[in-house]
Amino acid sequence: MEMNKIDISPFIVMDIMQRAAEREKRGLPVYHMEVGQPSFKAPPKVFEVAHTILNNNNIGYTTALGIDELRQRISLHYEDFYNIKVPWEQIIITTGASGGLVLAMLACFKPGSNVGVPVPGYPCYRNKLNALNLNVINIQTSEEEDFLPTIKQLENLKQPLHGLIITSPSNPTGSILNHDQLMELSNYCHTKGIWLFSDEIYHGIVFENFAPTIWGMCDSAIVVNSFSKYFCMTGWRLGWMIVPKNLVRTIEMLSQNFYMSPPTVSQFAALSAFEDYKLLDKQVNFYKRNRDELLTGLKSLGFNEIIKPAGAFYAYVKASHLTNNSLKFCVDLLEKTGLAITPGLDFDQNTGHEWIRFSFTRGDETVKNALECLEYYLNTVGKRRYAS
Repeated sequence: MEMNKIDISPFIVMDIMQRAAEREKRGLPVYHMEVGQPSFKAPPKVFEVAHTILNNNNIGYTTALGIDELRQRISLHYEDFYNIKVPWEQIIITTGASGGLVLAMLACFKPGSNVGVPVPGYPCYRNKLNALNLNVINIQTSEEEDFLPTIKQLENLKQPLHGLIITSPSNPTGSILNHDQLMELSNYCHTKGIWLFSDEIYHGIVFENFAPTIWGMCDSAIVVNSFSKYFCMTGWRLGWMIVPKNLVRTIEMLSQNFYMSPPTVSQFAALSAFEDYKLLDKQVNFYKRNRDELLTGLKSLGFNEIIKPAGAFYAYVKASHLTNNSLKFCVDLLEKTGLAITPGLDFDQNTGHEWIRFSFTRGDETVKNALECLEYYLNTVGKRRYAS
């Protein structure tokens, strides 16, 4: 008898990462520009605290909402970073931003609800929504608008929305919604009764202007963030949410049943993550140098359509002059040169076959090696196009 099973799409960048790992096992070089993972370690104090806890403490569960000390410290972070006050009681510690998104989706939507997702965008949004039996409403953004969602796009949708997920700085483009754009979106969602999820995981990694938080702009906004990117703590699996008061208890009960509690060691260690903004900002400057070197090199190789990222650490690049199947292109590039990048199909199933994404978080030599790999590939393979 055939058993029922969930129908879910892969997170393609992880498949590319797996292929890259298999290549490395064969002793072949790989230049990692596929996954969005900082090349830096967490701040040194984080490791010191973690060692102390592991040596001296019985590592048990914490409360489902997370330890009060960390919730209070994050509240102080919002005063330091954004000059706004956030009640610490409305801050919830989560198992990464991913765990926070699942809890928020479960808290806010009934099965069959319509949730808008800008395209191109982070593929796990739609995959999570599909897994939870929620309807993904794709909002096709435009290159002319730096792939940012607009009110006009929302008004042109045929289905009513119950929720909207936005990301700023965005993945894969690094585009940033400014204060006025965020306010416009929040006002629209509040008026229409739409839950607005703002994924702010790349806050802090900004090269131009500033990425404002949506917190405080409307009563139906939920902020999702993480220690993974700016604080370089990807494997610690720790994030947080800021939610309206009337959602705290619901999410607490969901957390109790789904995750018990966030990782204990990570929570206590993360208390020290805020102690050295200068170090973290120095790392952001490193990403900016990588960005500038990569964009200059790509243009010299004939890639003329690039969304210049104002934040995050990705370059979204049009490669239609080389391929109409970005997945085949990226797999072939990896196999022939060792350069691992991500196909645009991961982020946009409509036009992503012509786009590729580079993550520029790695050491100084990685960008140089990547450009050399690309140059070799283009000179060797030429302008071969891949059939869909």
